[in-house]
Amino acid sequence: MSPAVQLAASATTQHRPLIITLFAVFVVATLVITVWAGRRTRSAADFYAGGRQFTALQNGLAVSGDYMSAASFLGIAGAIALFGYDGFLYSIGFLVAWLVALLLVAEPLRNSGRYTMGDVLAYRMRQRPVRTAAGASTIVVSILYLLAQMAGAGVLVSLLLGITSDAGKIAIVALVGVLMIVYVTIGGMKGTTWVQMVKAVLLIAGTVLITFLILLKFHFNVSDLLGSAASNSGKGKAFLEPGLKYGATGTSKLDFISLGIALVLGTAGLPHILIRFYTVPTAKAARKSVNWAIGIIGAFYLMTIVLGFGAAALLKPADIIASNPAGNTAAPLAALQIGGGADSTGGSVLLAVISAVAFATILAVVAGLTLASSSSFAHDIYANVIRRGQATEKEEMRAARWATVAIGAVAIVLGAFARDLNVAGLVALAFAVAASANLPTLLYSLFWKRFTTSGALWSIYGGLISSVVLVLFSPVVSGKPTSMFKGVDFAWFPLENPGLISIPLGFLLGWLGSLLSPEKPDEDKYAELEVRSLTGFGAH
Repeated sequence: MSPAVQLAASATTQHRPLIITLFAVFVVATLVITVWAGRRTRSAADFYAGGRQFTALQNGLAVSGDYMSAASFLGIAGAIALFGYDGFLYSIGFLVAWLVALLLVAEPLRNSGRYTMGDVLAYRMRQRPVRTAAGASTIVVSILYLLAQMAGAGVLVSLLLGITSDAGKIAIVALVGVLMIVYVTIGGMKGTTWVQMVKAVLLIAGTVLITFLILLKFHFNVSDLLGSAASNSGKGKAFLEPGLKYGATGTSKLDFISLGIALVLGTAGLPHILIRFYTVPTAKAARKSVNWAIGIIGAFYLMTIVLGFGAAALLKPADIIASNPAGNTAAPLAALQIGGGADSTGGSVLLAVISAVAFATILAVVAGLTLASSSSFAHDIYANVIRRGQATEKEEMRAARWATVAIGAVAIVLGAFARDLNVAGLVALAFAVAASANLPTLLYSLFWKRFTTSGALWSIYGGLISSVVLVLFSPVVSGKPTSMFKGVDFAWFPLENPGLISIPLGFLLGWLGSLLSPEKPDEDKYAELEVRSLTGFGAH
């Protein structure tokens, strides 16, 4: 065990009662909010869309809370701390992605749908096949994203409570899964939204504090901070230049392009982000909420740069890797150091506060993801495919709650295997699948009048299957020391992110499936959808 990790373990041992108390306060507070909101959840509109009662600012905060996940706080800081400039590229990709969501998706989606992505597709196509496909895609993307949050939770709580055994880490993943099931089944969208708003405020406040303390240590001289990070990293000037992670070989350069495409295009296809546009009363409020989110998220990602380079300046790379091979504990360890070190009360308190905020972040995001996937199952697959539109609201909500339990169980099992992977990398995979399967179908449905049911099915299933297969046979799953399954190698796809292949394939298949389809597109329905998506006339 490295000196920094020993110090962290020592600090957490000395102040474990404080740490446990802070965690308990966060969990109890969020449960109280959930129960309070749950009592106000009476209809399907309340459960799926929070009754469409949230303001643009409230929804902007909730969107930020949903988006600023464990990947943002833990994964990006770790990637920057270990790879410098190349890690910082995650911050850029995650932020630029919001422009795509703002310009192409937010308003038309709010006007066209009711609760899920499947509502938009079913407006002008055959209901049962497209809703089945949309539901399947939503569940797969959500579970991939859930893996990242579960991995982050396992790493974080293990560091704080001094848990080193695999069984202990798996138990933590299970605890997070149980909590997220409780949040969604009791609170629905109302409870989840309020938890996400509170968490966004806490995360921004915690990040501002650590950023301020790091800059204070370097006398607010960013040049000194970057210089210290470069020299302490052992990489010198290369740490501040492109290519440390993605420039060594031709394959790694292609991987960078693939990652960039996935990050920029993925947000507009993420189910848990898309359903947030339905919680506001109008399309104008949806657009404004995205503007709020861009401002909040942009400020946050600027601070993650300071967190990452600050961790690199304060900690040795070997210490970061010894704590977690993927660097996920870099931000909490930096908080410990900047607060005065392991022997100080300040350092231990700061470590506990930041870790508790990160844990609250994880809980809020997993609740949003689980709600998106269970809603899609209940509304698209159960109510409109299995029951053919004959299910009552009460039956639909019951199906959503049972789906929450099942999806939570799957996430717990898979999260146990993913606990040593970089959470930012895992989220990038979810972005790639969302951009491959969901985005082409949404854009074609909203903006191309010749798009047909066959095109939608080709696009969703083609993008979904190609991206998942490429991930399964990539170095993320096997063949490397940092892979999900160690000691085996069945990887034949060289890139860690499939976006470069699967995203163009999703668009191509949607176009080809429509052209080769014998059915004629319903041009009248498309005209109705176009008017509705652009003007809001007839929107729910």
